[in-house]
Amino acid sequence: MQSQYRFSFGPWNIHEGADPFGPTVRGSMAFAQKLKLFKPMGYDGVQFHDDDAVPEMNDLDGAGIVKKATELKKLLEGEGLTAEFVAPRLWEDPRTIDGGYTSNDPATRAYAIERSLRAVDIANALGTKLIVLWLAREGTYIRESKDSKRAVDQLVEAVNRMLAHDPSISIAIEPKPNEPVDQAYIPTVGHAIALGHLCSDPARVGVNIESAHAILAGLDPSDEMGFALAHKKLFTVHLNDQNGIKFDEDRSFGSIDLRRAFNQVRILDKYGYGSNGEFVGLDIKAMRTQKLEASTKHLSNSRTIFLRLLDVVRGLDQKAVDGLIAERDYEELDLLIVKALMGAR
Repeated sequence: MQSQYRFSFGPWNIHEGADPFGPTVRGSMAFAQKLKLFKPMGYDGVQFHDDDAVPEMNDLDGAGIVKKATELKKLLEGEGLTAEFVAPRLWEDPRTIDGGYTSNDPATRAYAIERSLRAVDIANALGTKLIVLWLAREGTYIRESKDSKRAVDQLVEAVNRMLAHDPSISIAIEPKPNEPVDQAYIPTVGHAIALGHLCSDPARVGVNIESAHAILAGLDPSDEMGFALAHKKLFTVHLNDQNGIKFDEDRSFGSIDLRRAFNQVRILDKYGYGSNGEFVGLDIKAMRTQKLEASTKHLSNSRTIFLRLLDVVRGLDQKAVDGLIAERDYEELDLLIVKALMGAR
């Protein structure tokens, strides 16, 4: 049981509200202004893509990238914040349209690895040792376009290059079954952990579990978390919610299925997640209907829901729960949980 949790989110969670079917609906907020919102909402950590930390990094050399990241660290310290992780953003470059590490173009694969090494350099400058890999375009639109065995080998090569670049970093692979590609090569936590065991230093390769991604795979996020915890591989989480198996919605945590959220909080708290410094990360989108001045409520709301569910988890009569399990009276256990979520006795 973790007595106190630290929370994080990324600057992309405060956004302009564009979606695939329409343009922006809110004004932009300057990065420095976003940073001033973290502490008042109870957040201590900032999640970064590499180009969140160093915009236009493709136009800078290695020394220039580190200089910019070092300047950012001072800005974070001024706000009392810390960088949780850095993630190389490989899916938006025109060169990576067919994937980065698994592209059929050798030059693109080389670019993807080189950019990933620069992301490690940014992480070092920001004072974090965690790299998150969302393998967004590492998959296929048609299976015949790539070789899945070779693709796994290419992913291992990329991870090994990062591990060798800095022997103190850890890498959290963030699995997702689809979107933007039709079929991803690392769709679940089991795949991600198995990939880590193929790498040069498996102890430094774990997972980042996003609630919505597990749901998109037809799985329960708390079960995925339990699997990762059993393997000691849960390096971080992205909590949110999802209304069915469709596109990735990134809804506020607990806003769709409160019981599903309850079980995520329950498994994390029961097995001491956070006791080694892990953050409770949120990856959530404001509703498109929100006005700019109210476009951070999804962040404060999600943290509030987590903490209130934590109270429910810790307020359960565990002796009663254990007794019902021993009696195999799961109907009564079901009612006990539902009543707890309803605030009833």
